[in-house]
Amino acid sequence: MNTISSHPTGLLPYADKHVGAGLASAPLMAVRNLHKWYSGVHALKGVSLEFRRGEVVGLLGDNGAGKSTLIKILSGVHRPDEGEILFQGQPVRIRSPKAAMQLGIETIHQHNSLVPNLSIARNLFIGREPLHFSLFGIGPMNRARMRSEAVKAIADVDLHLRSAEALLGELSGGQRQGVAIARAMHFKSKLLILDEPTNHLSVKETGKVIGFVRGLSEQGITGVFISHNLQHVFHSCDRIVAMARGEVVLDRPVAQTSIEEVTDLL
Repeated sequence: MNTISSHPTGLLPYADKHVGAGLASAPLMAVRNLHKWYSGVHALKGVSLEFRRGEVVGLLGDNGAGKSTLIKILSGVHRPDEGEILFQGQPVRIRSPKAAMQLGIETIHQHNSLVPNLSIARNLFIGREPLHFSLFGIGPMNRARMRSEAVKAIADVDLHLRSAEALLGELSGGQRQGVAIARAMHFKSKLLILDEPTNHLSVKETGKVIGFVRGLSEQGITGVFISHNLQHVFHSCDRIVAMARGEVVLDRPVAQTSIEEVTDLL
């Protein structure tokens, strides 16, 4: 039986618009008893997790552990077959990546969705371009506003780039990830999912991205950091969640576990 809560729009109201007793201390996001099947394969087996405000969670697991399925559900790519998702204390159905973005959930992949032959400013606002005026959602882009806001956004993540008009393709891998993180912060994302963001980066660029991740809590952003590199996760996260065979096998603060324990579990 499908137990997902429904709503005619597929997107329930934010909890902070209906503040009640105890909601202020509620997790930013929680999943309860999530199940997902793919052609008879039970990919998620009753997963329950909480993601607290301003916390960076390291999500670990080998291929087939279920972490990619979980992330695709949180980001609106797939839907669970059973279970419930709560965002800011309210049940939601995340029908699409756009619905996830409307809630404040952004996902940054190792091969991010930025466009190399567009400027940094255009990439920062892609899909959310400010307009001078709008007629049925169509109108001339406000390029001056995009440039000025892009300069501030990249400075806020300590990126020092020569111009917001520079092509994204001219940047290094680490700088591109920085632009993606700057975009999430600029649009006040509440939950930022980073899926293997340090893959194929140099040591210096990796250090920069780890610095971005460590700084999320100072910005009040909840982070989910997925990586196969345990050193990176332990260095940048507050809590470790390990998955195996579609289940959560460890959920513990970093200070209460070790790389050795996680390695044994996986």
